[in-house]
Amino acid sequence: MLSKTYSSAVVGVDASTITVEANVNPGVNFHLVGLPDSAIKESQHRIHAALLNNNYKWPGFRITINLSPADIRKEGSAYDLPIALAILAASKQEELPGLSECLLVGELSLDGSLVSVRGILPIVIQAKKDGFKAVVIPDKNVKEASVVEGLEIYGASSLKEVILHFKGEGLIKVSEPKSSEELKTELRRSFPDFAEVRGQLGVKRALEIAAAGGHNVLLIGPPGAGKTMLAKRMSGILPPMNRYESIETTKIHSVAGKLKSGESLVVYRPFRSPHHSISDVALVGGGGFPQPGEISLAHNGILFLDELPEFKRTVLEVLRQPMEERKVTISRARLSVDFPASFMLIASMNPCPCGYFNHPEKECVCSPGLVQKYLNKISGPLLDRIDIQVEVTPVSFDAIASREKGESSQLIQGRVLKAREKQDLRFQGSQQIFFNAQMDSALLRKVCALDEDSRALLKKAMERLNLSGRAYDRILKVARTIADLDHADHIKSNHLAEAVQYRSLDRDFWGVQ
Repeated sequence: MLSKTYSSAVVGVDASTITVEANVNPGVNFHLVGLPDSAIKESQHRIHAALLNNNYKWPGFRITINLSPADIRKEGSAYDLPIALAILAASKQEELPGLSECLLVGELSLDGSLVSVRGILPIVIQAKKDGFKAVVIPDKNVKEASVVEGLEIYGASSLKEVILHFKGEGLIKVSEPKSSEELKTELRRSFPDFAEVRGQLGVKRALEIAAAGGHNVLLIGPPGAGKTMLAKRMSGILPPMNRYESIETTKIHSVAGKLKSGESLVVYRPFRSPHHSISDVALVGGGGFPQPGEISLAHNGILFLDELPEFKRTVLEVLRQPMEERKVTISRARLSVDFPASFMLIASMNPCPCGYFNHPEKECVCSPGLVQKYLNKISGPLLDRIDIQVEVTPVSFDAIASREKGESSQLIQGRVLKAREKQDLRFQGSQQIFFNAQMDSALLRKVCALDEDSRALLKKAMERLNLSGRAYDRILKVARTIADLDHADHIKSNHLAEAVQYRSLDRDFWGVQ
């Protein structure tokens, strides 16, 4: 006899509905077809034990399981539950009405209890699109799935509980969706405050501009100047994520298995800080069955690369295309997967191997040419893609010992939000552009029109610093953000002059001993 249940396969950050067909007829053996991986092939033994431990029989017939469509590769252990129920229905051990209207996901333990699985959020979103009335998932995944509205979500703890639910003898409680604000209240988080940072007014200003326009930043300075401390406070001044951004970010973390226990929705912008020993695959994503890397886990948030020149050259070079396109494409022989990667890059570095080149008090001990060799570890095309390059100088004793607090993150965030409101109006109706750093060349010429004085100033800066065309675009984007913070409708020469100052590595004295 033939029976059908429905499950889901996650490819990239999206899911596809899979039909699980079970056919039981005279004969012997167990066949599992439809491009299953090793974890799915081993499901026979888990299901066999789970059925016996719940007082069911393993059918003494020929069992054929087909995962359709057969040309999509299936991965993971989430098919245990739908396969087990399909076998019970096909062997007539149970009558399970309503099985065809529900999507099933879950790994089975040998005693029949359900174990949590990855990628629940994209699975539930796709189930809603495909018209399913309900989904049955492990109860440990319920919080994650409950952010999707308009679908009945049942969380079960065991195979027996699911069977009783379909028989109408022990209905599982439907989970109630929660709003982003409720989740923020539950997961209230405090960020390090800019008020704790003494001095560094110029760097704080640069980071405020970066937050307001979504610009990439490079902080250059000696050890102990406060580069890492400043970078870690960026999360507290960025605009809060809206629900669309939260769901998009949560999908990536769900697929990667990075959601924290009890977390249902990523409501705060990610801050990812990989070690400089990271491989290029771990950074951008990949593998035989592609998984998201650090740049995708930082989607809608911050990717912080501390000690930038210490990263391998190949690792840094793979960043170039994702920084422009805000996505990364992983291609394999059988499939091609797109992972979102719209992140703000914050990088920090010492100016030389010893760390004291251009220091106001300490002398650099690096040999001639070593500073330039150290800076050359970062390619020109990568530097061009970093909008703001700012020098972080050591703080004086008087500033460190001062009891006077600086501006709080909350106050700075207020100005950032007002600037973002202007950008929301400017890019209203656009599906791809949400803030100044994302503007393309055509929109840049329209939004960043210059008067004669500003044009002359920029021409002089371009000729003196020998800037590239990409650096020209970056300066205009930063100037537009500075004008937004100044509540100005048009870019003025003072906005442009400040934007040019944030190109530290383009100046002549860098790398010259």
